[in-house]
Amino acid sequence: MIEERAYKVLWAVVDSYITNPDPVGSRFITKKYAFNLSPATIRNIMADLEEMGFLLQPHTSAGRIPTDKGYRLYVDHLASPERADRDIANEVTKELETMRRDINSLLSETTRALSRLSHYLGIALSPSPRNTTLRRIHLYRYQRDHLAITLLTDEGIIHNKIVRLDSDLSQRDLSRISEYLNAEFTGYSVSEIRSRIVREMEKDKALCDTIISQAIRICREALHFDSSDLFISGFSEVLGLPDFSDLERIKEISRAIEDKHLIIRVLDALSESEGTKVVIGSENSASDLKKLSMVVCTYKEGDRPVGSIGIIGPTRMDYLKAISIVSETAHHLTKVLSGK
Repeated sequence: MIEERAYKVLWAVVDSYITNPDPVGSRFITKKYAFNLSPATIRNIMADLEEMGFLLQPHTSAGRIPTDKGYRLYVDHLASPERADRDIANEVTKELETMRRDINSLLSETTRALSRLSHYLGIALSPSPRNTTLRRIHLYRYQRDHLAITLLTDEGIIHNKIVRLDSDLSQRDLSRISEYLNAEFTGYSVSEIRSRIVREMEKDKALCDTIISQAIRICREALHFDSSDLFISGFSEVLGLPDFSDLERIKEISRAIEDKHLIIRVLDALSESEGTKVVIGSENSASDLKKLSMVVCTYKEGDRPVGSIGIIGPTRMDYLKAISIVSETAHHLTKVLSGK
């Protein structure tokens, strides 16, 4: 715990540094913010904040800059969502009002909008396959010994897959299998269908209708598809920031973008929590992300969380604005997916 006036000085340093990435001095704080404190008093408070690990003095004669710990205190106690600029809601709605229902186009446009609004990287994780709901499945003969499967979900996702046929099934047989699968499983999530298939497979020897047996096996194949897709936009926006003016910093963020599986794992972990989450610099579990901050929020279909969107940028991030943009965009995306 730190005293109220130390909170105010920390807020001033973070606010100033977000606006201009130069070390902040006590005299500047005195002139810009009406704290009714002398430069000497502010200098002593800043020294105390540095000793506690909230600020850092990069050079002996320089002012102070926030540490990851300082940003964390700012986000947790000073930049609450209630204080966020509500005008951003109108800006987000205007930016996203023409988004299409197709999930891939929807998320691609969402990441571009996130990047344009924030000037950071916009990221979006498509609905997890295990959380998607089957709307329709179609089966077609493909060449002599292969089967083409098209699976459509309520979330607007289309999965296409080609698998090998173990038996000589006609297109008429495949149509019968499609009808059976659609009658049995439409409206169920993929995880629910997989559980039912396991139970049916255990009873496989008792099945008299070989078409049903084939249907269960084909459905099991159809539901084994890749994990969620990751959408990223805004690399050129990030390169325009002074934080990425040198080659080494550009390499750092390039490595982070290239390792999509890394970002997917981080988003998957954060999606277990409600609300908008902020991960600052060294708080990231992945080494390639330890000099970057993330603001992430889940989006839903109805009341069911299905995916995540967010922003990646420097630790010198405008957290108030970032939190507002991400939370409002997630809210808008939820409305679109829920048909509201």
